[in-house]
Amino acid sequence: MSVAAQDPPFKVLFVCTGNSARSQMAEGLATHLGEGRIEAHSAGTIPVGVNRHAIAVMEERGIDISRQYSKGLDDVPPPFDLVITLCDAAASSCPRWIGAYPYEHWSTPDPSFVEGGPDAVRRAFREVRERLEGQIQDLIARVRPDRPPGAPRGARRS
Repeated sequence: MSVAAQDPPFKVLFVCTGNSARSQMAEGLATHLGEGRIEAHSAGTIPVGVNRHAIAVMEERGIDISRQYSKGLDDVPPPFDLVITLCDAAASSCPRWIGAYPYEHWSTPDPSFVEGGPDAVRRAFREVRERLEGQIQDLIARVRPDRPPGAPRGARRS
């Protein structure tokens, strides 16, 4: 009796302009929620560093993105099973090679530019985190439905 081959992780690239907030949170969420079924990467068209509010709101969820760093598109290793742009500017300025992969655009507001004090900014980051979490859960259900991490093809959760 042979052991069934395991599916490799689904490789996804999240792109936004600065690779500072939205794409960093998406990378952390996809890695965490995917439980080994997703290999998540993030990059920016003009990377600027990871936003401290993104780190803080992810920490509230028990997800540590403090060791992630802001990367340019040339710093992430293709190929990808899916490229997801999270901001309209990145969607319009991505290089042509991105088009070689299946693509989705999830227009997501940038919480970094919310007006108001620290409470308003933190609330905006939480809202984006919640939105991305739902979208990523839906993505995982589409691309790796009901399979525990490392389970053979065809295995279902009971």
